[in-house]
Amino acid sequence: MQSGLYIVGTPIGNLGDMSPRAIEVLRSVDLVAAEDTRVFAKLALHFDIKTKCISHHEHNENKVIDSIIEKIENGAAVAVVTDAGMPGVSDPGFRLVRAARAADVPVYMVPGPTAAISALVMSGFPTDRFTFCGFFDEKKLRDDNKIRHTIIYYESPNRIMTTIAAMARVMPERQIAIVREITKIHEEVIVGYPADLMRIAPPRGEIVIVVAPAPTQKMTDDEIRDIVNDIADGSTKSSAAQLAARAGISKKEAYKRLLKGDK
Repeated sequence: MQSGLYIVGTPIGNLGDMSPRAIEVLRSVDLVAAEDTRVFAKLALHFDIKTKCISHHEHNENKVIDSIIEKIENGAAVAVVTDAGMPGVSDPGFRLVRAARAADVPVYMVPGPTAAISALVMSGFPTDRFTFCGFFDEKKLRDDNKIRHTIIYYESPNRIMTTIAAMARVMPERQIAIVREITKIHEEVIVGYPADLMRIAPPRGEIVIVVAPAPTQKMTDDEIRDIVNDIADGSTKSSAAQLAARAGISKKEAYKRLLKGDK
């Protein structure tokens, strides 16, 4: 096989998504650099891949990169894989690719599923412009909210309800889609405003959050009336703040509408 670095995408849940080319490359290269050798061993067993494997993850990446590049310069073909999806997308890989480019060794792409893009498409939100922000960081949320087009986050099921609550405070006017277990048997998409989704049972499994673009115009009176009816059970102050954010009106106007019921 031609020497070089092969970036190989692997399934994000359903093994049926493994491409024939990915299988052939992983069988044919001299070495596989895997994020977790135990995870790759299961994939290798399923697809009868017997290639030698070494560990390449965020904690040892800087130590093994030089060795991998040296092997390629000496004629080896090396594939890099992560536990699931595309290497380098919130996973180890980009530093290795950068080093390969700097050393002027060939880099080849063997594409596969990507959770971020799959979730974006499944959300039904605009795809013409989007920003992938990696794993959710509440400290950056207010700055992230300045991004007015679609936003994508990865999130842990252990923190998802805390994250939704933070979004309800900072970006209550933007719909979000919780996309979980993509390609698996319990695949699900839950769409709504953050305040509404705070009432759901905590989602489990692998989760991607997609945030809709910020609204560009005020809602109609009928749309505002629907929100009033939806949130009027809370305190007047908090409901007014939520109505103002979601409807694009002033807090003073929101307070007036809540007091009269707007029904």
